[in-house]
Amino acid sequence: MKLSINSLKVYTPAKDFEESKRFYAALGFEQKEAWGGSVDCQLGGAEFRLQNYYVADWANNFMMQFWVDDVHAWYEHARNVIDEGKFNARVSEPEVIGDTTICHVVDPSGILLIFIN
Repeated sequence: MKLSINSLKVYTPAKDFEESKRFYAALGFEQKEAWGGSVDCQLGGAEFRLQNYYVADWANNFMMQFWVDDVHAWYEHARNVIDEGKFNARVSEPEVIGDTTICHVVDPSGILLIFIN
């Protein structure tokens, strides 16, 4: 028998759970209540579970990579979200490495979001 996996959901930490929920909602992630007071965040083909749990070493070494069609549009969107929402987050201008364009966003908990195409 060949085994398969139908989906994967990572559990992500949140230093300030309410701020993280607002941040991801502002980025466009739909949120649904989940088990134990956590929240499932979903946008397109990406889904993760945001937890009201935080360990600094874990959060500061946690990364999520999102394959997107337009990295520059995500950069502009993330910059506007951070500026307008006054979130404790940061975004770096997109950089091109070979045939790949990458934009880094650090969320309010220190999680690195990598937008790439």
